[in-house]
Amino acid sequence: MLDFVSPTLMHDLIHTYGLWIVFGVIMLECMGIPLPGETALVSAAIYAGSTHRISIVSVGLVAATAAIIGDNIGYLIGRSFGRHLLKRYGGYILLNQQRLKVGQYLFLRHGGTIVFFGRFVAILRTYSALLAGANRMNWYHFLIMNALGGICWASVFSVGPYLFGEQVARLAGFVSVVLLGLAIVFVIAGIMFFRHHENELVQRAEATLPGPLQTTKIQNG
Repeated sequence: MLDFVSPTLMHDLIHTYGLWIVFGVIMLECMGIPLPGETALVSAAIYAGSTHRISIVSVGLVAATAAIIGDNIGYLIGRSFGRHLLKRYGGYILLNQQRLKVGQYLFLRHGGTIVFFGRFVAILRTYSALLAGANRMNWYHFLIMNALGGICWASVFSVGPYLFGEQVARLAGFVSVVLLGLAIVFVIAGIMFFRHHENELVQRAEATLPGPLQTTKIQNG
């Protein structure tokens, strides 16, 4: 994520523009633009706790609303353009039709888990909605899991810093780094697993989604 917005600068921006800046940063991050949404949320929570000029309830509601709206816009972008771009240019990054179908199959089986827990991991928080849309995850299921993830994320990263201030903020940063490290490990492990079981996954995907690559919504996920 882009770290040009430091906690100090974010504090000043919140002081000047209020929760609008928090809403904008989080929404844009969830749409697929790599901005520091978590920094914005934690900074707003600390500001609320130290100045009492804004309520922590407002911080949580604004953050959750921005996350849900941003993710749904990201989903629509991925659904509208993601599949076309992947089909057209995926070959340049070794994503042929079979592998694209495997991705669609995995979102069919595990899309809800990816969307919910992706909210707590920096890179996935930015791109999980785009991927869900591109892989035609059912929108109703996406909406539910996205809303649950957004509410839980906003609650955890607002109440803690509000109550305990900078100590929790530093811990939140450490936890984010740990989660990002774990996500990278899981990605590497997933690539190794995929390479070892690619033929099996292709067969499962073809059995579940026979025929040409789907361009309509997935019914579960």
